[in-house]
Amino acid sequence: MSTYTVAQVTTAGGPFEIVEREAAEPGRGQVAITVEACGVCHSDSFFVDALVPGVTFPVVAGHEIAGRIEQLGEGTRDQGWQVGDRVTVGWFGGSCHHCTPCRQGDFIVCPNLKVPGWSYDGGFAERVIAPVDALARIPDALAATAAGPMACAGVTTFNGLRRSSAQPGDLVAVLGIGGLGHLGVQYAVAMGFETVAIARGADKADFAKQLGAHHYVDSTTDTPVADALQSLGGAKVVLATAGSSEAIAATVDGLSHRGELVVIGAAPEPLGISPLQLITGARIIRGHPSGTAQDVQDTMAFSALHGIRPMTEAVPLDQAGEAYRKMLAGAARFRMVLTTG
Repeated sequence: MSTYTVAQVTTAGGPFEIVEREAAEPGRGQVAITVEACGVCHSDSFFVDALVPGVTFPVVAGHEIAGRIEQLGEGTRDQGWQVGDRVTVGWFGGSCHHCTPCRQGDFIVCPNLKVPGWSYDGGFAERVIAPVDALARIPDALAATAAGPMACAGVTTFNGLRRSSAQPGDLVAVLGIGGLGHLGVQYAVAMGFETVAIARGADKADFAKQLGAHHYVDSTTDTPVADALQSLGGAKVVLATAGSSEAIAATVDGLSHRGELVVIGAAPEPLGISPLQLITGARIIRGHPSGTAQDVQDTMAFSALHGIRPMTEAVPLDQAGEAYRKMLAGAARFRMVLTTG
């Protein structure tokens, strides 16, 4: 039987180990994928550190997977996929198809969502077996190292904006211009929004402009972020990518009437927002999860059309531990990607 290499963690918060596994056959409704690249996401820490229930060790993390189909399982041959097809698998790694959200077509909020690295082995490996409904087709214009991060970071920011209430020409602010936000700014500009980038420090202004932002707000100045947004007319939408509850809450008074705060940056602390801040301007706060396989495919197609790419640092699979630590330290610029072969 053939073998393949994985980077696994055997205890919560433990070191990554490079080991060989025996290659299993894909089951019914599954495909085997030869992994070419896999992004390293902060959400991988949920599983590496066992921060969510149901984690079993050893853990093979990774939910920003890009590769090629190497084998089709039973029941998948009539679904339009062929061996050799380039595909991604993201945070949406399949759904149960029988819960109420699934029956309503809202697959991304399935309570039984199958997340790679949690429900089954993820992409910190040379090979992965995934449900066929998790597959998104990669456009020819996207390299695997770009497509992988699109399956989580890309679709989360893209979908957060396109599902928002903003219309072309509206003022839209992106809080944070790191791993999520640097994509959010590019998408906001391409969607026709008057785009504001918000980050810490005057030194990030030039980078924000390189991403296409029309305005830059330095959140460390004496002018509150909300006042800066109101001086521009008030934001129809704030896409909060920064994982800071304090920073997120500071944007609320910068929303226009009936403005919308879309939260995608995960933070454990509660938001310091009063009901009056929402009531007086009829404002909305909405959490936004990732996106389905079709959403990922839409994200990649839009990115290919508009020349949008994640900024990545690619390293070999056997450096998974170093890449993961660099991501946790916030030192990546801006998505670490593991490559194989």
